Amino acid sequence: MARFGTVCTAMVTPFAADGSLDTGAAADLARWLVEHGNDGLVVAGTTGESAVLTDPERIELFRAVRAAVDVPLVAGSTTNDTAHSVEMTKAAADAGMDAVLAVVPYYNKPSQAGLDAHFRAVAAASDLPVMLYDVPGRTGRPLATETIVTLAREVPTIVALKDAGGHPERVADLLAEAPEGFEVYSGDEPLSLAFAAYGAVGVVGVATHWSARQQGEMFAAFAAGQVAEARRINAGLLASFRYMNSDTCVFSQAVKVAMGVLGVPVGECRLPLGPAPAGTDALARTVLQNLGYPA
Repeated sequence: MARFGTVCTAMVTPFAADGSLDTGAAADLARWLVEHGNDGLVVAGTTGESAVLTDPERIELFRAVRAAVDVPLVAGSTTNDTAHSVEMTKAAADAGMDAVLAVVPYYNKPSQAGLDAHFRAVAAASDLPVMLYDVPGRTGRPLATETIVTLAREVPTIVALKDAGGHPERVADLLAEAPEGFEVYSGDEPLSLAFAAYGAVGVVGVATHWSARQQGEMFAAFAAGQVAEARRINAGLLASFRYMNSDTCVFSQAVKVAMGVLGVPVGECRLPLGPAPAGTDALARTVLQNLGYPA
């Protein structure tokens, strides 16, 4: 069993019709996700629109989800400001979170030395395990393998990586150099099967909102040596991967529409994302029906 579960969803953050945080809906969503195959959850990550949450809202969200479920909860507690990240990580620990998802500081584009210092400061803020998050398409700065290995060797609480860098082959190099027990999670669902081939233990996903069981089965099949079966399951997920991100509709928007279709209302996205474009619900229905959900 992976430390944070094989399938861990970066859950959306529900908002009410007036745009306010809806903690009741967040608790309902968390319970639904666990009931439908999720082993763990990321709360207030990028998909959770962390960039438009106030600090009090983020803490309120942590507490609401913690009260709702007993699976591992990973807090999206960091920003591109190290001091702010330290304070929010302390707040996440106080709110009962089980771990921290620490993203590469975005927009600043720090050097690898700056990234090293940033993550050490975040790790020192609490006793919580830390999952590093490399997503250069959003942050503008890749997290070097050498930096990850150094942090994993020297900071005991840095224990995992969510890798959305688009290069699953680097997992082999990383795991060969990192301490025993360090884990890599796919952060790019269309590449999850490739990540598994190189040693990833699971996925921190988005389409996992509605396909957690299938994705868990894919990892299990691959681990059992049933490669053809893993490929078959993955092929059935390709439409979900295409649906969740396009030039006109991005992850959080697509998920919120899909959850509404499934009868789990989570509201719309706050600006600058805003509502999903017209017709997204029809696309969601097709994707969900093809996975066996009722019409």
